[in-house]
Amino acid sequence: MTNPLLDVKDLHAWYGESHVLHGVDMHVAPGETVCILGRNGMGKTTTLRSIMGILRQRQGQILLNGRDIMNIPLHHTARAGLGFVPEERGIFASLSVHENLMLPPKVADGGMSVDEIYDLFPNLLERRNSPGTKLSGGEQQMLAMARILRTGANCLLLDEPTEGLAPVIIQRIGEVLSRLKERGMTVVLVEQNFRFASKIADRFYLMNHGRMAAEFPVSDLPRQAEMLQAALGV
Repeated sequence: MTNPLLDVKDLHAWYGESHVLHGVDMHVAPGETVCILGRNGMGKTTTLRSIMGILRQRQGQILLNGRDIMNIPLHHTARAGLGFVPEERGIFASLSVHENLMLPPKVADGGMSVDEIYDLFPNLLERRNSPGTKLSGGEQQMLAMARILRTGANCLLLDEPTEGLAPVIIQRIGEVLSRLKERGMTVVLVEQNFRFASKIADRFYLMNHGRMAAEFPVSDLPRQAEMLQAALGV
């Protein structure tokens, strides 16, 4: 394969004395969309938090564009080109949509302009003057993604972006991710909605008890159906 943009090797992580990740290995090529599947509690979110550097109790190697970012400060991780959209979204509820979009610092070249964001997310243009408290869950998710895209990050880590959202909003987020892929954005996605993930991902990792139990391309989905049903209950 092409030299990976993101290369994770033998990643271990702990919450206190609880050993959560047990030697995670994964790689993501530039412009690729990779989805991490798995039941709740298997370490998917912890993997993203460890890659981003939010969880510091970890060991192993995390290479971004060939640079080991394991021991650099969190704000330097963002400047290296990683962007993280957590499941809880973390928008500023008292600020308007537009004010939220004006907050993120530019950490790298290529960050989207506000006009580009509004083109990508027409819902946000309609709600540009609305405070975060007035946004639906889907609009909050779009705003959380949009803020990261403003920074210039070229590798997007998304944690359960469709959780609890209406089907029409899920479809819209899928369209957005497809457009980001066209722009060359690299995406690592944790997702329980297998049908959604199967439409946008190039490759899948299946996580089980803190390890990657399987890896396969989207073309292998039919052959993996039985294994996935057993692992995920889909």
